[in-house]
Amino acid sequence: MAVDAVKNSPLDSYSGSVNPKSVLGKDDFMKLLLAELQHQDPTSPMDTEKILNQTSQLAQLESQQKTNKALESLAKSFANTKDFSAVSSIGKMAKLKSEITLKQKKDGSPSPVNFTLNFDEDVKSGKIYIYNDKNNLVKTMDIPEDKAGKHSFTWDGKNSAGEGASGGKYKIVAKYQNSDGLNLRADFGSSKIEAVKFDNDKTFVKLNGSYIDFSNVEEIFEGKGAK
Repeated sequence: MAVDAVKNSPLDSYSGSVNPKSVLGKDDFMKLLLAELQHQDPTSPMDTEKILNQTSQLAQLESQQKTNKALESLAKSFANTKDFSAVSSIGKMAKLKSEITLKQKKDGSPSPVNFTLNFDEDVKSGKIYIYNDKNNLVKTMDIPEDKAGKHSFTWDGKNSAGEGASGGKYKIVAKYQNSDGLNLRADFGSSKIEAVKFDNDKTFVKLNGSYIDFSNVEEIFEGKGAK
């Protein structure tokens, strides 16, 4: 009695009916391999090299699945660590990135920019230096004699020549002297972290009653304001 040879491998003719999502898992590969062995032509058995290749594919698939699961677990672990770090920062001081954004009005003139500086000690005198994104000094402002703490300042958006500066990002650097004549730096936007919230996979911290993106925090530290 003649035995009809199986012309095509089940792997070659596989149309996805076994797996409606058209994604082969290791169990699917094993079923197909066994089907090939069961339906092979006894007079012309499958090539050993082909079997080894398919077995190798199965091993690679299983290894990849294990790697993907490990990476997913690691990503969740990192996310939990970040969330814990944010929560543990409540009550400490947050220093924001020392940048402000200058916007322009419809007529092309600059809009005034408000920002906050924190002085750890009483101020005898000082200067605020405003640099553009090319690190060129654009404006210098005086810091009047004042008590330690947070103080608000306003830049009118004009450069040292009295001309309107271009819209964009500007860096703030503040230096001052205390009552003993010691040179100090004032922290830009340093405030006590009041609370933390999570929204749409993003972390926000509450500073001075407002929530800001945690990515805008440059440094977290213990300070006088945190006690």
